[in-house]
Amino acid sequence: MTATNFFLGANSGDGFQNLFPQLIEDETMRDLAILKGGPGVGKSTFMKQIGRAMEKTGTPVEYLWCSGDPDSLDGVLFPAIRCGFVDGTAPHALEPTYPAAVQRYLDLGRFYDLTAAKAGREEIVARTKENHGSYIRACRSLKAARQLELDAETAARETFDRRRALRRCQGILAREFRGRGPEKGVTTRRFLGSITCRGPLWRFDTVDALCPRVYEFEDNYGLAGELFDLLRHTAEEKGWNTVACLCPEAPDRIEHLLIPGLGLGFLTARPGMERGAEPYRRIRLDAMARPENRARLRFDLRMARELREDGTEALKDAKTAHDQLEVVYNPYVDFDGVRALAAVETSRLLSWMESC
Repeated sequence: MTATNFFLGANSGDGFQNLFPQLIEDETMRDLAILKGGPGVGKSTFMKQIGRAMEKTGTPVEYLWCSGDPDSLDGVLFPAIRCGFVDGTAPHALEPTYPAAVQRYLDLGRFYDLTAAKAGREEIVARTKENHGSYIRACRSLKAARQLELDAETAARETFDRRRALRRCQGILAREFRGRGPEKGVTTRRFLGSITCRGPLWRFDTVDALCPRVYEFEDNYGLAGELFDLLRHTAEEKGWNTVACLCPEAPDRIEHLLIPGLGLGFLTARPGMERGAEPYRRIRLDAMARPENRARLRFDLRMARELREDGTEALKDAKTAHDQLEVVYNPYVDFDGVRALAAVETSRLLSWMESC
């Protein structure tokens, strides 16, 4: 399989979590095109066309999906030739650090019929405000859900048998990390999923493609982060590249860890985050915590899930408003021009492949 699927943005109680700046900070990139242009101009269509064309050549393709609309792309990367395209508009606006030398603008706004688009001004303003208002409602529900989760996590952590958990982790290290990798290990940070307009969505298909062996940590209380960080650090020291998939509600904590070179995955499992396949090993972290008043904690987590459902409904409303906004714009877009530009950019990538 030449394609993997991740997110660089995620919805949370603290608003939009944004990992896009790391693309700009990556000085190893040969070429990163930052797409500009508003709703409905064809940014996702443009990137999908290039991604499909490059898949046919057998080169690895990394698709970066939109957490607001998981059927739309926010970016597409080609790691083998260190090139990519990314949506550089709000809420993940980007500007070049090394213009032309590393990053460049690609203006798809040129394909708008500006004169005709002015006729839809009133509806465009109204739908934009609807979209923004719905997203604010979603964040409020997600924030309330997170507060309940934090109470449960604090109670569980106070009685967590950390030594027992670390012993299990040391056993994994001794069993799985015997050899050394081919080079200095590097950690890439991604989101494996997010709360979306379709509810919680996790791209476990990427795990299946990269990691034949999966350790699954049953963890309702966010207890696995320290263990995953130890695994990541050890893998990196031993020369293995890792993909640290962060928790959208706590992006300083690793929620899933992938080590493709070893074919190893370490996943968090909880209600709403089930892979649906039998793991190689299962570690029950919840059993290593003995918080008092478990009935209250179960109530907190159940209420948090209900609040997240409210947040999902608000995200659906935001998606509806955005879809209606695109319907207004679409008649004013030269999609033949968008597709022709995608073909030109694909040819550029193919020429760079030959020179690698």
